[in-house]
Amino acid sequence: MLSPLHRNIDLQVMKKYLGFIIISIILFSCGQAVSAQHTLIVEIEDLRNNSGQISLELLDENKNQVDGQTASIKNNKCVITFKNLKTKKYAVRYFHDEDANRKMESNLIGIPIEGYGLSNNAFGKFGPKKFEKWLFLVKGKTTIRVSPKY
Repeated sequence: MLSPLHRNIDLQVMKKYLGFIIISIILFSCGQAVSAQHTLIVEIEDLRNNSGQISLELLDENKNQVDGQTASIKNNKCVITFKNLKTKKYAVRYFHDEDANRKMESNLIGIPIEGYGLSNNAFGKFGPKKFEKWLFLVKGKTTIRVSPKY
């Protein structure tokens, strides 16, 4: 049987450990919430004009669409921001919808006549490079800069 003094000491020790455990759980939970919130800023430069808009699609590493946005152009540049992303690899593809009809125009043989682009400016000689070349890691606040091909 424990004396009242020993019981008092045991309760104090338990309270300290319980407080430590509660604080640890709170800090761990906050850290997890913060780590899951990353921002991607896509700066599209060297646009031919300020006409129309940019239509951009954000893809994950499995080619699944994560988000899509349409944004205006100012001073031959467009900036699009995606918030609350997870740490992982992404890719973007976009086009300069100069006539704002929400579709990419092409000539009679299928070559685009409106500007278009990919993350990492992954252009090949006869079309885009492999999808893996488009991918980039988003962690924290990430900014990518791309320029379209006309």
